[in-house]
Amino acid sequence: MQEKIMRKLFLGFIQIHILHHAKKEAIYGSWMLDELAEHGYDISPGSLYPILHDMEKGGLLEVSEKVVEGKIRKYYTTTGSGEAVLLEARNRAFELFKEIES
Repeated sequence: MQEKIMRKLFLGFIQIHILHHAKKEAIYGSWMLDELAEHGYDISPGSLYPILHDMEKGGLLEVSEKVVEGKIRKYYTTTGSGEAVLLEARNRAFELFKEIES
């Protein structure tokens, strides 16, 4: 039960993390996997790519394709909606942090 709850919480954190980096510069899946691993998230490609696709379908990310070393690589950047969601998430996380910090 506890693991299931933690996975749901971390999913939100992962999505915020994705939006944060995709706002700064275009990201791609394998880079994001490495970035998340640096922060202690153990996520597989089979979990990350559906998250990216859902965020794209939800209008939070837009995708462009580039050929890199003969293979097509998808790059993700935030949309205006994605940036608005990131800002709201940032504000709410800050409020929550202030409350639970005490």
